Amino acid sequence: MLSIAFLAAWAVVSACMTGSVEAAPNHNQQNSYINYTTVTGYFLQDEAATNASTFSFTNTNFGLINRTYPTDLNYDPRGKKTQWQRFANQVYRLNRDTPHGTQYRLLYLGRHGEGYHNAAESYHGTPAWNCYYSLLDGNGTVTWDDARLTPAGITQALLVNAYWASQIKTQKVPIPQNYYTSPLTRCLSTANLTFSGLKLSRRHPFVPTVKEFFREGISGHTCDRRGSKSYIQNAFPSYKIEPGFTETDQLWKAYLQETEVDQDIRSKTVLDDVFSMDRETYISITSHSGEIASLLRGERIYISYFLTEHLFADVYNGVVLGHRPFRLATGAVIPVLVKAETIGGFAPTTAAEPYRPICTCTSPPPKTATTSDCSFATATSLSS
Repeated sequence: MLSIAFLAAWAVVSACMTGSVEAAPNHNQQNSYINYTTVTGYFLQDEAATNASTFSFTNTNFGLINRTYPTDLNYDPRGKKTQWQRFANQVYRLNRDTPHGTQYRLLYLGRHGEGYHNAAESYHGTPAWNCYYSLLDGNGTVTWDDARLTPAGITQALLVNAYWASQIKTQKVPIPQNYYTSPLTRCLSTANLTFSGLKLSRRHPFVPTVKEFFREGISGHTCDRRGSKSYIQNAFPSYKIEPGFTETDQLWKAYLQETEVDQDIRSKTVLDDVFSMDRETYISITSHSGEIASLLRGERIYISYFLTEHLFADVYNGVVLGHRPFRLATGAVIPVLVKAETIGGFAPTTAAEPYRPICTCTSPPPKTATTSDCSFATATSLSS
């Protein structure tokens, strides 16, 4: 059953954690909201026939489909432009000719390189990781709370840096005009390694903004607990931190996790913030496997819950960008062409859900296990 108190608490937390959202237009108060759709037909990752588990963006020009566009005849009559130059012109024309209230953006969604938590899960096995080791700060050999990049993860980010440099030079791929990142260290480091040293526009230097809601799905796993604001400022002094960002992590709770519904709500919230405040066309977001999956999520269903005689809410069950599911390997990037429309009227009402207990076990199952012997206990009973 949905908690009215929790709905109110979530609204307060959302306002406090994303101060920049408060400065953005309040679409509900203005009787309008932003609706996002993925514009398909431009990238292989959009196509149902593309297998995410075997796909390589570095072997496929970031996945850009080799095709013609309606704008080619006037822009490139001699066929001298690269595929990316012709795509950029197509996007320019889409934005130029679109009605007021509609915009097209290209999001470069990048997953962080391998972190020590990824390596630990591979080493111990997923069942043991999920119910036992993930609750610890480390195993005596390495630590994975707010996980740092492994040497392999650093190499992955540097390879993507080299790929960006090559594509900028040879394919004239549009360079991100603004950069955003999760506050977790593995993303802060990946963004820095990926974009530092590239020949970027003076108008659009690499100065990423740290945004709370681009973090990984919030769970009791210690790898998902972020560092303090002071730590981020000291470790990455050139980064901007969004207004309202708290000194300590107010969202992480031991032994508890947010629901998928909640994650989709905050994904939509942070996208609304970016699209309302940032007018650029090419945007980089460095985030996580689970959070990128949430950003990509498509529509499912709405279920109405009557909370009181005069108060009801529709549970918002996952519509953000409307892209097909596409899981990214560590270090991978997926471009998504997004159409954002400001729609008149009130947005479908969304309702947050309380955090739920995570799967725990008193001792780790063997690496060969396929499931965890979980006890969905309360945080209080687990504290002993």
